[in-house]
Amino acid sequence: MQWFQIKEQSAGTKRLLLSWYLYKIFGKNVLYLIAFFVSFFTFVFAPKVRNYSKKYFEIIKPYTNLKPSPVNQFKHIYSYAISLVDKMLVYSGDFDSKDVVFADKDIETKLFEDIKKQKGVFFICCHVGNIEIMHSLLADNNSEFNINIFLSNKQSQIFNSFLNSIKREFPVKLFFIEDVGLNTAIELKENLDNGDVVFIAGDRLAENNDIKSIETEMFSHKILLPEGTFRFAKLMEVPVYFISAVKIGNKYQIYAEKQDILSEKELVNAYTKYLEKIILVNPFQFYNFYDFFINQCQ
Repeated sequence: MQWFQIKEQSAGTKRLLLSWYLYKIFGKNVLYLIAFFVSFFTFVFAPKVRNYSKKYFEIIKPYTNLKPSPVNQFKHIYSYAISLVDKMLVYSGDFDSKDVVFADKDIETKLFEDIKKQKGVFFICCHVGNIEIMHSLLADNNSEFNINIFLSNKQSQIFNSFLNSIKREFPVKLFFIEDVGLNTAIELKENLDNGDVVFIAGDRLAENNDIKSIETEMFSHKILLPEGTFRFAKLMEVPVYFISAVKIGNKYQIYAEKQDILSEKELVNAYTKYLEKIILVNPFQFYNFYDFFINQCQ
């Protein structure tokens, strides 16, 4: 079962708006409290999610001190619920950029130098942590370029509906991952040539898409990654960065790596190593609750 076969109910537009109104009235601490109870009910009444979490902890156990216990499964689910609260704060523009720091200052300097050249930057992100934090950081500190984001059709509808409902402007252009093709590549290249930045996940396959997957290994287990992401990264001929935003305490740390690699295969191998490293920064913030590891979840 892939991610798009699971009915995701946690971040619908109505739920985001309800969270928004509660936040405006009571503050974010109330949302974190609600997230706790939502996580508890998910843990009790969503056995598939619980099972995927258990299998994930079994796979990373040799690399961490974490056991696939019910306590860790709950903490995993609760971490995801907290990320949804933070996502809502980012969308609404109420997230303080002072709470975002780069783990490596030299990479931060290099990244923003590449952005200032206005020749385009290609970010390959992942579902570890909360990449929306980086979207917000760039949106709040520029007026010269757009942020191009690849989302599923459903995610795009939720994103647009919420922003329209709260009347928030966001310098973003959305692409549907289900509709990626030659026209997308041409438009993307034009946008990058105009100095835009692109965010596309490298760890999820698209629904109803003919782009092939790549089989590779992570934590000594086979996984499938979308070939199109890495092919696009090479075709665009702009600086490529792996990037994620991991919450540590009350702050988010940005982990970025610039890639000067020639082949797609080398890029994929580097990405899986990057994923392993970022997951181990905070294992509870790996948010792929589905059959991510091939033949691991039956």
